[in-house]
Amino acid sequence: MNCIPPLTPDSITLRICDVRGQRVIVDADLAALYGVETKRFNEAVKRNLARFPVDFMFTLTAEEFEALRSQIATSNTPAVPARGGRRYAPRVFTEHGALMAATILNSPRAVEVALYVVRAFVRLRELAVTHGDLAKRLDELERKTEALSLSHDAFSRTTRHQLKQVFDALRQLMAPPDPPKRPIGFVTHGDSDDRAAQ
Repeated sequence: MNCIPPLTPDSITLRICDVRGQRVIVDADLAALYGVETKRFNEAVKRNLARFPVDFMFTLTAEEFEALRSQIATSNTPAVPARGGRRYAPRVFTEHGALMAATILNSPRAVEVALYVVRAFVRLRELAVTHGDLAKRLDELERKTEALSLSHDAFSRTTRHQLKQVFDALRQLMAPPDPPKRPIGFVTHGDSDDRAAQ
């Protein structure tokens, strides 16, 4: 018989994976949680296949199985062995499939654990909603920051242009005055004396 894992929300939540856009739990994990051998668990499921439509349970493709193995190896969950141990791709169960599996096993342990499993799926949904809300708020903040940055850039360009005008005006005021111009044409000495007196 499989070693029965501890029943905590985190221990079950860590066993739930994403496959085909759905949250699922692998048959070996579900069997361990329900306290039965994986082989016996799958035999019970096989005898009751009509209770497990594709939205309750499906068998992984070779590619999905390989991806799941690497995903699980990363998270240290012992459900899918890296080498050997299985001659076929595992079945995976959605939240409804996990609950249905408990009903076909009809043991006190399976009924008790099914409640924990459903709560783990619910918890993941709540976390997804929270993360979705945070992602939405982050996108909104990013848009506002970008708009502020664009506004700041426009303000900065305008300010730089105005400061350049001020500096140009100050440079003109600081420039030495032009020397007096000589009048054009013939000027007699008397004319220049008269002008100087004026």
